[in-house]
Amino acid sequence: MKRLLSIIGAISLLGTSTTSLVACNKTQEYTKEELEHLKKENQINTADETIKNNLEWIAPQEKPFNNVDNKYYYVVWKGKSKWYITKLLNNEKLLNRDSRKVLKEEEGYEFGLYRYSLNYEVDLFNYEPSKTTNWPWRTDKGTHFKAVYRWNLDTQEPDLIIDENGNIKVNGE
Repeated sequence: MKRLLSIIGAISLLGTSTTSLVACNKTQEYTKEELEHLKKENQINTADETIKNNLEWIAPQEKPFNNVDNKYYYVVWKGKSKWYITKLLNNEKLLNRDSRKVLKEEEGYEFGLYRYSLNYEVDLFNYEPSKTTNWPWRTDKGTHFKAVYRWNLDTQEPDLIIDENGNIKVNGE
């Protein structure tokens, strides 16, 4: 009887830890309605209607970096002690598996793009080389990435800044 209970306990413990491990690395998936609501909720508060209507909040499930679209993206990411905003042009494909493109370095952290699968899936990363720790955008819960926005026009992109809380604002407003 003890042996049977021991085996059952080991199986349930293994099953629980495996489920938890898979669940913690899963991307948040929103329904179409939830995604539309979040896009409206995360619109930049500005008097400029052109910016308000064409600067779109992007969720990780949309996987915007898998395809080259020649659009500008604004990413708010965290260094060691403060938030940074980086503008990037999505104009080249990462061809090799595990290839990385560092876009910015601040406070000992690297921020950029990397290809993480054989299906050419590309994600943002926030990397601390001193600890060899990598935080991908697709699984982050707001700790290392605060927001990603896409500028949907081909005209001059807006001049955006972040405040002390990491919120995006139009420069001069």
